[in-house]
Amino acid sequence: MRALGLMSGTSMDGIDLALLDTDGEGHLAFGPTGFVPYDEADRDVLRRALTEAAGLDDRNARPPALAEAEALVTRRHVEAVRDFVARQGAAGGGIEIVGFHGQTVLHRPERGLTIQIGDGQELARGCGIDVVTDLRVADVAAGGQGAPIVPVYHRALALSAGLARPAVLLNIGGVANITILPAGDADPIACDTGPGNALIDDLMRERTGIAVDRDGATAARGTVDEPALARLLDHPFFDLPAPKSLDRNAWSRAPVEAFSSEDAAATLTAFTAQSIAQTIARADAVPTLVVVCGGGARNPTLMRELRQRLPCPVHDAEAFGWSADAIEAQAFAYLAVRSRHGLPLTFPTTTGVKRPLTGGVLRPSAAASA
Repeated sequence: MRALGLMSGTSMDGIDLALLDTDGEGHLAFGPTGFVPYDEADRDVLRRALTEAAGLDDRNARPPALAEAEALVTRRHVEAVRDFVARQGAAGGGIEIVGFHGQTVLHRPERGLTIQIGDGQELARGCGIDVVTDLRVADVAAGGQGAPIVPVYHRALALSAGLARPAVLLNIGGVANITILPAGDADPIACDTGPGNALIDDLMRERTGIAVDRDGATAARGTVDEPALARLLDHPFFDLPAPKSLDRNAWSRAPVEAFSSEDAAATLTAFTAQSIAQTIARADAVPTLVVVCGGGARNPTLMRELRQRLPCPVHDAEAFGWSADAIEAQAFAYLAVRSRHGLPLTFPTTTGVKRPLTGGVLRPSAAASA
């Protein structure tokens, strides 16, 4: 099937789009990719939604800030898909399904709750293409973590590239997560490792008005404060076994608030790297390599910290002909196809669900439902 994947991640920087021809198993043919940034006004709406969502216990509740944000997310995705298809011309035709992640505003799997906003039915009507959405919900309802949800795609990528196993695929978005591919044919093992870019981005937004440490330049000028790093790492999440996941707002920047921007950014960057290193160190075997994708792969200071702290070579996704920025969007295209074929999306070793489980909800386009 020809699928379009859409991802709006916890960094809240914008919408990634990626075309993928796939059977939902071993066949992967990469198509064009795109990115539509959120502007600062959009991010303000999303941040208000995050604040309001913190007190919810019903995934269908839409108090005012959340309703405003959902309408915004839906509108921006409709615009993004229409523009992407128009710009691709013939290359953008023939899309059979859209995989729509939506914007996560709350993830509390220990309470059986995960909330991604965005109206999948309205997206299907607005684009005239069937949409698969709510891809995490069935897993959480069955007692799983609902995250990470992309390891089955990471496995397909690794097989297509012939990566030597054991190997690790590391995604660094707002939250960082890993997929461990054991030797042999065992199912992937996965978990969130801790913060990715979220703490760094929030620090930079508050200190400079720009929600990113571009090229890791601010952190590169700073010094890691080891006592503060130890306090950041003193969090019960890091003692839990995999699989595990957590919300982007589960960590506090309090240990670095009194520091200069440079030292704070350096310490938070080391925090991300060390939390990843600690998680990988718990694996049954030392991996042959770690492949990094997501926004963190664009941060040379973070990549340097990872290379210093990990026990194996570290490469970015481009070294294997993959798009570091588009892998998650591709994953949701892949998951949408697997959902349509009734194939498992999550596994006991990736989310803790009791058995391999499919998921997703089909939202037919107006043409299909007429």
